[in-house]
Amino acid sequence: MKTRKFLSLALFALVFGATSFAQKTIMVGGAAMYPAKNIIENAVNSKDHTTLVAAVKAADLVETLQGNGPFTVFAPTNAAFEKLPMGTVETLLKPENKKMLQSILTYHVIAGKMNSNDIAKAIKMGNGKAMLNTVSGGTLTASMKNKKLYITDEKGGKSQVTIADVNQSNGVIHVIDSVLLPKS
Repeated sequence: MKTRKFLSLALFALVFGATSFAQKTIMVGGAAMYPAKNIIENAVNSKDHTTLVAAVKAADLVETLQGNGPFTVFAPTNAAFEKLPMGTVETLLKPENKKMLQSILTYHVIAGKMNSNDIAKAIKMGNGKAMLNTVSGGTLTASMKNKKLYITDEKGGKSQVTIADVNQSNGVIHVIDSVLLPKS
């Protein structure tokens, strides 16, 4: 009887601990990112992602990213957008460039939820590189260097994941320091 009670308590602790870990709230851009909220509900509160949120709205992708998913989103910061040539963001936000903006933004999204451990396993299985298919139909390459995760776009541009595993109700966000650009 004591053994069964001990095992029950151990199982409860294990399940509770795993649930607590999975539900960890992370600060991004000065705001708490709550695992019970969806990608959009959290992103709108990050001071570091106002450009991304404006772009998602201009591209009419809000409903999509509020959907069930799951999605893995590589979310560029405002500073990442500032690295683009002057005037690029303003041009992309114009209504006539909506298709191009949608293509760039969906290039930052992978169908399914891949946390950093999943990506690291894929990198190991790929002998140092993991090919990730994006929602836009493009490919991103994930790699590790000095225990840091990097994402390389089809043009050779490299972005470092600065905050990994920001869990959402409909996926996960990995904050990146550069905008990823598709081949086209």
